Amino acid sequence: MNLEFNQITTVFLAVALLMLGGLILKKISFLNKFCIPAPVVGGLLFAILVTVFKQTGIMNITLDTSLQNLFMLTFFTTVGLGASFKLVKLGGKLLIIYWLACGVLALCQNLIGISLAKVLGLEPLLGIMVGAVSMEGGHGAATAFGGTLEEIGVHSALSVGLAAATFGLIAGGLVGGPTVKYLITKYKLQPTELDGMKEVAAANESSSIDSKKFMSQILIITFCMTAGSYLGDLFSNATGFVLPSYVGAMFVAVIVRNILDAINKEAVDMTSINLIGDVTLGIFLSMALMSIKLWEVANLALPMVIIVIVQVIFIVLLSVFVLFRLLGKNYDAAVMVGGFTGHGLGATPNAMANMSAITDQFGPSRKAFLVVPIVGAFLIDVFAMPIIITSINLLK
Repeated sequence: MNLEFNQITTVFLAVALLMLGGLILKKISFLNKFCIPAPVVGGLLFAILVTVFKQTGIMNITLDTSLQNLFMLTFFTTVGLGASFKLVKLGGKLLIIYWLACGVLALCQNLIGISLAKVLGLEPLLGIMVGAVSMEGGHGAATAFGGTLEEIGVHSALSVGLAAATFGLIAGGLVGGPTVKYLITKYKLQPTELDGMKEVAAANESSSIDSKKFMSQILIITFCMTAGSYLGDLFSNATGFVLPSYVGAMFVAVIVRNILDAINKEAVDMTSINLIGDVTLGIFLSMALMSIKLWEVANLALPMVIIVIVQVIFIVLLSVFVLFRLLGKNYDAAVMVGGFTGHGLGATPNAMANMSAITDQFGPSRKAFLVVPIVGAFLIDVFAMPIIITSINLLK
């Protein structure tokens, strides 16, 4: 028996599974503790169900995920629109150090993934999917680049990337807290206070949303998406390098955001932008996870887990012996290490959860809560995206 869902029904299922995942998270504290995203929970449950139906011969379920690219493109555009250089200035020297460390991490994660993939007999491009794409990039980048790699003939790239991102997300929540606690205990660290954070509070202050303001943000987003799509095509045609449209849209959005900031500070309403970003991220991740073909990654499970374990060990060593010292070897540096392991293996919410758990127990760190979200939310992609794209083009 074959059951096919059209694009509208597929979107409905994605939203329903997103809501279901949220309800499950409220009921199961273990999942909530490690910040497992709702679309991952709901989408994976559906993917498991589809796999059981297929393997037992009950039915084959086919989904039309053609609208997934639209949601993905919109999300990455909202990430770019969050890149205000004024916030970067507030972070100062610590932000630059932390940002550079994220770039080094992305490069090393790709080297580890590619090298171990070759040793374990996997396609080297799959090593990238278990490198910076799924580790620093998380489910969003795994979905985006997985689709790109499958288009150029890398079988199971999307499934491998999403599975690795899930493993990394869990690992990021598991190792972050213990690593920071070790540093605090060993060096007898105490929290420090930081004044002059009014600008940050003002930047994050929410505002009311009306239809006119909301539509103006839609206009900005769709302009960036359009310009970015053409930019990606022009770059690829001129150089022969693959530049996905979502990457082009994100970088156009960064430029547009800072031009608009110089002309009119109120032109970009981050309350609306963040709302649109949250909704589109949830739907496109849900669609990606629900359509994952688990039977395709069964034979790759052991090599993939080995690579992820090596990635976890590497980021802990890098954090403790390098980043902690570069950031000042103090309490704020230790808390930022928790954020680094969180989004270096998973996502920014994972980083925030790690830091919240530490500061709830040991005291506040305003520097960490300024630097980590700014880098994790958008600056990290300035380094990670070129590294990933260059790696792909060198190996394709």
